[in-house]
Amino acid sequence: MFYWDPRPEIFYIPIFHWPISWYGLLFMLGFACGVPIFAAILRRFFTFEKKYTKNEIIRKGSLLADRMIIYVLIGTIVGARFGHFLFYEDPSAYWEMFTIQNGGLHGLSSHGAAIGIIVALFFFRLSIKKSDPKLTLLRLIDFACIPTIFCGVFIRIGNFINQEILGSQTSLPWGVIFGHPADHSLQVPRHPVQLYEAAFYLFVFLLLWRLSYRFNYLMKEGRIAGLFFILVFGFRILIEFIKLEQSDLLHSSFITMGQILSLPLVIVGIYLTIRSKALE
Repeated sequence: MFYWDPRPEIFYIPIFHWPISWYGLLFMLGFACGVPIFAAILRRFFTFEKKYTKNEIIRKGSLLADRMIIYVLIGTIVGARFGHFLFYEDPSAYWEMFTIQNGGLHGLSSHGAAIGIIVALFFFRLSIKKSDPKLTLLRLIDFACIPTIFCGVFIRIGNFINQEILGSQTSLPWGVIFGHPADHSLQVPRHPVQLYEAAFYLFVFLLLWRLSYRFNYLMKEGRIAGLFFILVFGFRILIEFIKLEQSDLLHSSFITMGQILSLPLVIVGIYLTIRSKALE
């Protein structure tokens, strides 16, 4: 078995004694990588449109990606934070929603983040509606899915370093014993579900990135998003079977909060996939 007990902090800022954590670094690194990924997808879209020169395509892709990341970063943090307390915390803990512990916001929901990103893209769409009418909300969601899932790889690795979102007990040889579990659970060999998710998210990113080169995927509204929702949240439903329950609001041995929240998104993904094929 593998014993895992790293320090969550990289270093402390002198004088203020403010910790810089691995999770925070990985979170921001994921977003930093997302900007050029989104810009590249936009350039591909504008190239398929055949309306702009090469220099215009490069300029527009970079400009829109730089603007979009501000909206999405705010939407992700706000949505993930509110989602965590709404879906996973007892109402008595809501006062902690705006508190900062150990230099960061601990407690972020991926389902809340998904909603926050969609809301952010809605407002971003309003800001570019006149200048780029063909970049509809659904098309922006298509494009944003690819950098979002890549960012998810970094976030799950950060969860692993933080020893949070733990798996169930296992006797498999790659089981991990967490030295200081965030939920103060027993120090027993557990499935490293954070790494399972990170590996699957990387696979989904590579698949969607490859498909974004195809005209019939990139230019068909909802096709990439549909596949994203089916794969990511379908996998989330499965992986929850070997996870510890994260929610204080649900006490069931048959279904987890993560599965309840993932099922509607899988249905949305199926609808988007059928819709994109029906419009061909």
